[in-house]
Amino acid sequence: MAGIPGADEGTSTVADTALAVDVAAALRDIPDFPKPGVVFKDISPLLLDAPLRSRVVGDIVGRHRGRADLVAGIEARGFVFGAVVAHELGVGFVPLRKEGKLPGATHAVAYDLEYGSATIEMHRDAVAPGQRVLVVDDVLATGGTAAAACHLVEAAGGVVAGIEVILELGFLDGRSRLADYPLTALVRT
Repeated sequence: MAGIPGADEGTSTVADTALAVDVAAALRDIPDFPKPGVVFKDISPLLLDAPLRSRVVGDIVGRHRGRADLVAGIEARGFVFGAVVAHELGVGFVPLRKEGKLPGATHAVAYDLEYGSATIEMHRDAVAPGQRVLVVDDVLATGGTAAAACHLVEAAGGVVAGIEVILELGFLDGRSRLADYPLTALVRT
């Protein structure tokens, strides 16, 4: 299936190739954001398209119904899909926030991005030991953010049930940092 967006390798699956093609067509590139030389992958057109957004959520929910006790969404665009997926699954939602944005006691993990470094945090009481947590984000680049999210879940005693992303930038090889986790990327470039 070479050349088809979403026809990826490794531990991920694509349940609906037509959906992957439609999502790939809805994404847009914003050059030199957030800094020169970076091409930002904007999901705003996907968010504006209610039927397509609903198909994406349905695809994710279909893979995880009965397999997750919580959904953790990575700030900020992971919140959009993560909260809706949690609602559809009938489970709680855990926001994974940038450093200093959560008011209570937190677990924190620092990590490297393709264009810098950052820290994300999760409330210490958000995940109980043994809970199965689905991690959701929009883009998988170098894998640093997703790996940090998994470490936060595990620091609380949770189990990573899977990772779902809309777009994987395969040329950055983020998947290699997540080899221990089930990962699904709807579109892989």
